[in-house]
Amino acid sequence: MRYFKLPDLGEGLQEAEIVEWHIKAGDSVEEDQIILSVETAKAIVDVPSPCAGKVLALFGGAGDQVHVGEPLLEYADAQDDDSGTVVGTVKTGSRDVERDEFIVGSPEASETEQHSRRDPGRVLATPLIRALAERLDVDLAQVAGSGAHGLITSEDVEKAARVRDDFGSAHTLKGVRRVMARNMARAHAEVVGVTLYDDVDIHAWKQGEDPTMRLVRAIGVACREAPQLNAWFDGGKLSLRLIDRVDLGIAVDTPDGLFVPVLRDIAGRTADDLRRGLDNLRAAVKSRKIPPQEMTGATISLSNFGTIAGRYANPVIVPPTVAILGAGRLRDEVVAVDGNPAVHRMLPLSLTFDHRAASGGEAARFLAVIMRDLAQV
Repeated sequence: MRYFKLPDLGEGLQEAEIVEWHIKAGDSVEEDQIILSVETAKAIVDVPSPCAGKVLALFGGAGDQVHVGEPLLEYADAQDDDSGTVVGTVKTGSRDVERDEFIVGSPEASETEQHSRRDPGRVLATPLIRALAERLDVDLAQVAGSGAHGLITSEDVEKAARVRDDFGSAHTLKGVRRVMARNMARAHAEVVGVTLYDDVDIHAWKQGEDPTMRLVRAIGVACREAPQLNAWFDGGKLSLRLIDRVDLGIAVDTPDGLFVPVLRDIAGRTADDLRRGLDNLRAAVKSRKIPPQEMTGATISLSNFGTIAGRYANPVIVPPTVAILGAGRLRDEVVAVDGNPAVHRMLPLSLTFDHRAASGGEAARFLAVIMRDLAQV
């Protein structure tokens, strides 16, 4: 092995951001020695060396995005069993090295053909355009190419420089925020979301009641009595899979972006067990050490945004789930009780459902069960 490439990190993750190198060029490393840490959309992952050897060069630095299959480092005195090519510019310490951009087996391919056959997520630019962008301090990842097959031209780079000078620099989203943006775009394009709003009177709650655990319990009850919303929907095949176990995705706000860890089997666990499980998930999210498998497989979701601000919202459904409940800010409100005014505690709710997978009646009945359970002692 000569080049060690970013391995498949599992869970469909195709890219990572370099956080920190634990070695440098010239070091000798042992097999399974941790050589760098990368940040995926779900966690910070330590990457071990697949073999022992001396490191000739490191590709990329902290903050750089690396796709699965792209080189991370080059070993010295190793057999070159790499049959592919490195496309574009890879950073090796303080210098940039332009690698051949021809497709293996097609040395006669034209430059436009070479670019058109690349990963569509890559920057499409010739070495001269890259040099121009470097001189003008333009981030090519922020430039839309107007040339053939999306190739970036000199006019594109110069226009980007003028916009930058007039309005300031744009920054490419990375890590969690990058994946969040993609998921939201996908949801907007695919899901036919409809939101129901209502308020539930929680005056009967005991002093010190845990709102999050009450919401978790209510969702579990609703999924048992009105199971149509605890499901996965395949829009391509127009198929609906009802799921017996309720695995609840709970939105967690962090400075790095939105995480949605999954609280498993909420209908089959005690309140104390669920609270411990949720606390552990939140701690793992904050430390960025949550395993990727704990961020997948939700069958329905909860966004308790009212702990910050807001009465109602239009929570976004991330496929393949078909429903998400939003809980707004608790408030005191004057209500009529037996014809007389009284001040009661109210909890606003927003239930978004995918109208391709569930009818309005099914969603309304689901919300009614949640409200009934929340209104109880």
